[in-house]
Amino acid sequence: MKLHFSKKRFFSGACFILSFLMLCVSSARAEAPKEVSKEAQKETAASAKNVTITKSHAIALRGTSKYPADFKHWDYVNPNAPKGGEIRYGVQGTFDNFNRYAQRGSRPAGIGGMVDTLMVGNGDEIDVLYGLIAEAIEYPSDYSWVRFHINPAAKFQDGKPITADDVVFSFNKFMTQGVPQFRSFYEGVTAKKIGDLVVQYDIANKSYPTIFGLASGTIFPKHIYDKIDLAEPFKKPVVGSGPLQIHDFKMGQYVSYKLDDNYWAKDHPAIKGTYNFSKYRYDYFLDETVLFEAFKKGEYDFRLENVAKKWANDYIGEKFNKGWIVKETLADNSPSPSQALAFNIMRPHFKDVRTRQALALLFDFEWLNKNLFYGNYTRNATYFLNSDYAARGPLEGEELAVFKELDIPLTDALMAPPVMPSQTDGTGNIRKQLRTALKLLKQAGYKIQDKKLVGTDGKVFEFEVITYSASTERTLIPFQKNLAKAGITMNIRLLSDTSQFINRVRERDYDVMVTSLGGFPTPNLKFQWHSKFLDSTYNVVGTQDPSIDFLTEQIEKYQQDDEKLIVYARALDRLLLSRHYAIPQWHLDKYRVAYWNKFSRPETFPKYDLGVDTWWYDKNKASKLPGKSK
Repeated sequence: MKLHFSKKRFFSGACFILSFLMLCVSSARAEAPKEVSKEAQKETAASAKNVTITKSHAIALRGTSKYPADFKHWDYVNPNAPKGGEIRYGVQGTFDNFNRYAQRGSRPAGIGGMVDTLMVGNGDEIDVLYGLIAEAIEYPSDYSWVRFHINPAAKFQDGKPITADDVVFSFNKFMTQGVPQFRSFYEGVTAKKIGDLVVQYDIANKSYPTIFGLASGTIFPKHIYDKIDLAEPFKKPVVGSGPLQIHDFKMGQYVSYKLDDNYWAKDHPAIKGTYNFSKYRYDYFLDETVLFEAFKKGEYDFRLENVAKKWANDYIGEKFNKGWIVKETLADNSPSPSQALAFNIMRPHFKDVRTRQALALLFDFEWLNKNLFYGNYTRNATYFLNSDYAARGPLEGEELAVFKELDIPLTDALMAPPVMPSQTDGTGNIRKQLRTALKLLKQAGYKIQDKKLVGTDGKVFEFEVITYSASTERTLIPFQKNLAKAGITMNIRLLSDTSQFINRVRERDYDVMVTSLGGFPTPNLKFQWHSKFLDSTYNVVGTQDPSIDFLTEQIEKYQQDDEKLIVYARALDRLLLSRHYAIPQWHLDKYRVAYWNKFSRPETFPKYDLGVDTWWYDKNKASKLPGKSK
């Protein structure tokens, strides 16, 4: 699904389900504790005998948070930005329900604006959360519990106050009706009410990553959600706590949100200067070409472009020349995900690493970059792009000692310095790679028969790649042709119905899929690779390997120890690369954006986000535009 996406929301862990995507350990700046119930005071006093207590407005990955307890607003916003107007987005795909946590179906874009979380992030920092519903977080140095002190002003959209009962209820709702991986991650955690505005989570495994995850928890109104099943799709929108309410919709075609004039946190430091439009509309299109043409006609306002050829050739014409549509390339400093073709290793064809390696040899990135991408992209060569966690050099020292702990052979692939994926000269001539690939496939038990590659079971090697993007399909066709030279049939299944795509992923009904792996600010990829998350939609490869489990567990354990963290992260990167679980693709460290010239924005950009949520409608600019583009 293509839609406007705020990386700030992503990195801040804006909901329980996403919270463990960037689990980390941090220390926080403390502040004077505030009055709580007698029971809470007694428990705190008892704990203080053995541990120290931290109480803060923020929780950070390392060091202290950038913004002090008395900050007025983020540095990159205009606190006096005018409110009003509408911003319209175009989305490829469809939606069929209003429950972002349903275990089937697909939700509409923008629905995250309907709910608030206990704490929230910002575009200047990665893995730092500040109080929103919870005005303070409190926890002991042994991480055995965490308390959240609820802001007395916090309320739901129907005017009812948010209390500890709602927080406890929300956690238990997720534990009983949420996705299985939520229950797995928060196993051993219990929630209880300490006071009307204080809730405590007891943490059996005494894990700081668990505390960080809980801090980003979404809170539901108990008086409404106790009557509905969180696992099931919602055909009608329900009451939330966030700044946006649904104004109008037509299921699967469009959804329009309006700014809640009575939003409890509109002047909150974490919100001030954001959500500056009166309305937010998302129109859905099934076809990519129609989607783009609708933008040029002024049917929606803002577009992020991810196709290099289209960016180079199609963003031209009178509307661009006259400045009606602005075309910009802006720096993207956020961690880049490793886009890849991920193998489902639970399929018989892809169990053997030699088979996976052979197929990777036939993926000609250099030809694609030269002929389709205008040389704009860089090949991915690690799961930790642009970071100190990427494996480098030969296997030696402390990293070698880690591998000696693991019950796996120290192969040449592990001992040698990690190398770039196979490179070609960009001409399309892959004879060398083809010879090597056929040799590997022969070792894996395959043979050429009637110009087809046949396995030991006598079946022709044939598999399917699923994708929801027509532009991705275009990049797969050259790979498809190269595989045919080796006698392999690769079918491309374009699932433009995003609900169908999501369901296929949930049911693990795919051979290979186009996806993103890694790309998070910390090297904690446990949810993507640990066998504990095999039944989730995150472990798409299907790994069930004790060595990988061990490394991801150590990475989670040593989030505060930079030296050990780097060692274990590089070991994991090296191991994953040597196993060829995916065919790495490419990345771009820029935003390619186009928008109708009716917006203004702050002079300062957030460091790790495009910051569209800080823009505002400019009546003067809009008056100069033609027709429906105003």
